[in-house]
Amino acid sequence: MPLSPPPFSLSDEQQLLAGCLAQDRLAQQQLYLRYKTAMFTCALRILNDRALAQDALQDAFMAVFQQVGTFRQQATLGAWIRRIVVHTALQTLRREQRMEVYDQERHREPLVPWQDNLTGEALANAIAELPAGYRAVFCLVEVEGYLHREVAELLGISEGTSKSQLHQAKRLLQLKLASLHP
Repeated sequence: MPLSPPPFSLSDEQQLLAGCLAQDRLAQQQLYLRYKTAMFTCALRILNDRALAQDALQDAFMAVFQQVGTFRQQATLGAWIRRIVVHTALQTLRREQRMEVYDQERHREPLVPWQDNLTGEALANAIAELPAGYRAVFCLVEVEGYLHREVAELLGISEGTSKSQLHQAKRLLQLKLASLHP
């Protein structure tokens, strides 16, 4: 069976970008179809709610189409779109619920050993159960690859708070996963 070609080439992306700049609805639709699944997953990780993630995705793509003229091609188009999706998801998160800030005095339990037989489903479920602020920081740093200073800027928190929330998210994940696999 022959290998299928890559889903798109750089020239295809340039053509889509040119079409979107010209406000060509077909190009906009193709761009949306190309990136919607990955961007929905990104929003869902942050929001932990399918309906909110879908709303955030729609809002993000509206922003993409309105701001496509500002894309300077310093990063890939996908990375630029992802940044807009993350920003939109975080705005939605702020609007929907207060982000919980790490309180060192409340959380003094020792860490538990990590389980070697961890499944992806168990981890995804444990991440989904994290408080919103912890989940947002965990997903941005550990899943999306943002630096703590970038997370701090995105969330309007200090870099130290970002680090503390990531530490707390990992601790809560360990406790949750340890209770699943005694």
